[in-house]
Amino acid sequence: MNNLCNTIDVSVTTRYLAEHSHPEDERYVFAYDITIRNNGSEPAQLLSRHWIITDGNGKTQEVRGSGVVGEQPVIDADDEYSYSSGTLMATAVGSMQGSFTMQGEDGEQFEAPIAPFSLAVPGVLH
Repeated sequence: MNNLCNTIDVSVTTRYLAEHSHPEDERYVFAYDITIRNNGSEPAQLLSRHWIITDGNGKTQEVRGSGVVGEQPVIDADDEYSYSSGTLMATAVGSMQGSFTMQGEDGEQFEAPIAPFSLAVPGVLH
């Protein structure tokens, strides 16, 4: 068994998109930028994603899909891949977490975890 899962680091930055949000209609739009870093010695391909999105009311939505933003990138050793996406929530505060299913060049699949991160309208959290 390979140990590639220990070599994939996922970092996230988020931002609130006020121009696309309508708080009066419980519509809050957030963007997130993901960077997937392969610190290993061999390439790995991102096959699919699994997100768990939780709003401020505790309502959870799961999203699964092939690749990210229409791609299934191969991330070379000591390289990274970045993309931007977004989500819509009914509350001003929420969180996301999940995992990417990756595949090493030996064909073995593994999960790269995405640690929980917050989505919040600026000024709402102290």
